[in-house]
Amino acid sequence: MNAPGVQSRLPAVLYQPDGTRRVDYRAVVAIAWPLFVQFGVQAFLNVIDTWFVGRLGAGAVAGMNAVNFSSFTVLLLFGGTGIAVQTIVAQRFGEGRRARAGQAAWHGVYSGVLLAPLAVGVALAGPQIFNFFQLPPEVVQAASDYWLPRMAAGGLVVVYFSLSNFFNGVGSTRVSLMGALVAALLNVLLNWLFILRLGWGMYGAGLATTLAVVGGVLFYFSVFFSRRFRSEFATAAMWRPKLRVLKIVFALGLPIGVHSMFDVGAFAAFQLMVGKLGEVPGAATQIAMILTSLGFLPVAGLNFAAATLVGQSIGAGDKEWAAKVGSACIRIAFIYMAFWAVLFATAGGPLSSIFVEGSDPSAPAVIELSATLLLIAAGYQLFDALNLGTLGCLRGAGDVLVPTAALLVLAWCLFVPLSHVLIFEPGQGWVDFLPQYGLGAKGGWIAALVHITLLGSFLFLRWKSGAWKKKVV
Repeated sequence: MNAPGVQSRLPAVLYQPDGTRRVDYRAVVAIAWPLFVQFGVQAFLNVIDTWFVGRLGAGAVAGMNAVNFSSFTVLLLFGGTGIAVQTIVAQRFGEGRRARAGQAAWHGVYSGVLLAPLAVGVALAGPQIFNFFQLPPEVVQAASDYWLPRMAAGGLVVVYFSLSNFFNGVGSTRVSLMGALVAALLNVLLNWLFILRLGWGMYGAGLATTLAVVGGVLFYFSVFFSRRFRSEFATAAMWRPKLRVLKIVFALGLPIGVHSMFDVGAFAAFQLMVGKLGEVPGAATQIAMILTSLGFLPVAGLNFAAATLVGQSIGAGDKEWAAKVGSACIRIAFIYMAFWAVLFATAGGPLSSIFVEGSDPSAPAVIELSATLLLIAAGYQLFDALNLGTLGCLRGAGDVLVPTAALLVLAWCLFVPLSHVLIFEPGQGWVDFLPQYGLGAKGGWIAALVHITLLGSFLFLRWKSGAWKKKVV
């Protein structure tokens, strides 16, 4: 049995009368549910964004399809340092070094300041980026209008991630949830104002999201400097920049950011391919993506809870307990995604109809295709649960290089080429040296099914192998 000091710092542990330990699922849920709801709010926010943009017509929805994952790709690359804050904070918290947890949060904020000029440069390059992929002119215009205000705030997004993940890492997930709710409410109100009242179109949608992030950051800072956190985590005293700590943040954050870039970037490439086919495939794919996000984004919240629980367990010196509590999170993710698999397989049409205007002549075709894509997506939901749940466990342990390498191979050597092969007809694609079978949007979703099945299986086997136990953060 572990020493009492170690026992007291272990998360979600329930001691039996005979001295054995089991996972306290109530404690897991206490940490996980605010994150689960937080990412569910993000999924709902995506639904609301798409609904507002849908009032502008199928062309605008197709533009959102082109820019949605593209913007996430770059923002997550920048935001890797903000996500890395959670692992560092959780392990320092588990070690009992709480002031060092506050210090890590500050250095995540500094990483956002350093990355801000690069984000502005990427924001200004929007039209060139979307023209490169040979998208229809109206899609390029809509995507570029959204891209500029969204990407210009990339440094601010890193600050948002850093503060949110500080609260996640110390187990104050309700604070993280409240910040997300503040941002979500602002986004809905500003979407209504900018899109429907002022008529600013896609630019208004992007600006609304950026200003919502500002609101979230202000909320997090107000709590970060509250009496409790100043006293417990020295948040007002540990602000001085330390090159050593900044190096740790970037050393862990760069692979996390690259992993996210490879992952989301592959889906961005897939969406850009579909966008090249026209409004109906682009709109149907955007609708299917938004609906599937209702499944995977809450599990992404559970992913962050798993990183906290595993990180705190390792910080407390008990990697065997980290394995148990991490596996419990994976089981919860699996059960949740099973529900969505059934729903997508049986109710794709009615769900898709929410996002189209009945007067739009393209509406019936968009609904029919979107329902078919959701049926394909139902096939990989359980493997996505393994993917997201296991990834959080590995990140909490600091095991980020091997998952990143595996994703690079599967995403860019299999998923993206296979999408090209299955989506385009001969002479229609970006390159001519690959075979082309012309299955359209359905072909891309079949490629996604293959990719996620293989990735989820590999990451789960990596977790079960215990190789992550050798990592030191």
